[in-house]
Amino acid sequence: MSITIKDIAKQAGVSISTVSRVINGSKPVSNEIRQKVMQIIEETGYMPNPIARSLVMKKSQLIGVVVPDISNTFINEILSGIEEIGRMYNYDILLCSTYGDQEQELRYLNLLKAKQVEGIVFMTWELDEKLIKYISNIDTPVVLINRNTDKLEIPSVSIDNFKAAYEITEYLINKGHKEIALMRRQGHDAFSLRIYEGYKKALEDNDIPLNENIVYEGEYKIEKGYELTEKLIEGKNVPTAIFASNDVMAIGAINALFDNGYNVPNDVSVVGFNDIELSSIYRPKLTTIHQPIYDIGAVAIRMIIKKINEEELDCNIVELPHDLIERESVKSIK
Repeated sequence: MSITIKDIAKQAGVSISTVSRVINGSKPVSNEIRQKVMQIIEETGYMPNPIARSLVMKKSQLIGVVVPDISNTFINEILSGIEEIGRMYNYDILLCSTYGDQEQELRYLNLLKAKQVEGIVFMTWELDEKLIKYISNIDTPVVLINRNTDKLEIPSVSIDNFKAAYEITEYLINKGHKEIALMRRQGHDAFSLRIYEGYKKALEDNDIPLNENIVYEGEYKIEKGYELTEKLIEGKNVPTAIFASNDVMAIGAINALFDNGYNVPNDVSVVGFNDIELSSIYRPKLTTIHQPIYDIGAVAIRMIIKKINEEELDCNIVELPHDLIERESVKSIK
């Protein structure tokens, strides 16, 4: 039979409420009684019921995390930052993967609320009006990842995706490339739109006409980068450079080029975005935009913990610095 708080109180000769105060540290108890109760707890191996304890303390020590795809390497590195910093502050993580399904996102948000999480770190490919309304009105603190929310009153952490896309497109232009294909995620995801806008602006500022025939949409997967590159080849639209807005898409593009007799970078240059670990060990090593991926997760959960503790945030919209990492996948054709 399992030991209950009532058994501890009986053995210690005190009330159940006194044992509860010792366990939860909610009200002062004499040192003598505290030591006596703690000794009995240790001897009996009593474990407090976490659900009952959370109801009393109004603290579950749980943070919910909603992401679109846990198989995505970029998201995995973000989750490492979230989990490690959460553990430092004694929070457990409830992880939900929606696979980009917006109805599932709302379902998980409701589920996490029912589980009494103290805060939610939320990442989505597409933030529609229904989600915005829900998140804006929920009484649980929420921090968004990889989402510019300057028009919303919701804290967020990301890099400046527009600026990063502009920089890497202009880098290719400075290397002599004027035919630059773009591979971005399909749909109206704001992250992808900001990259598209940065790419388009860089072309415009360098008097290069935008060619929508070499702007392709697809999922952030190696096989999709491969498939989109084969479409370029089949349509005889092979450019001198490909900008993939995700490193795994870039790797898929390199594979497709290689399988069709093209050399990277001698025939076609390829750049990525994110700088996942694979980028530096793949051959040719990938030129890409470096995001501080682990730090994005770490900052997001630290922001949530501050909100939980009703501390003031230093900044509601956090944009972390990015870098252009030059490796082996780009050739100058000047």
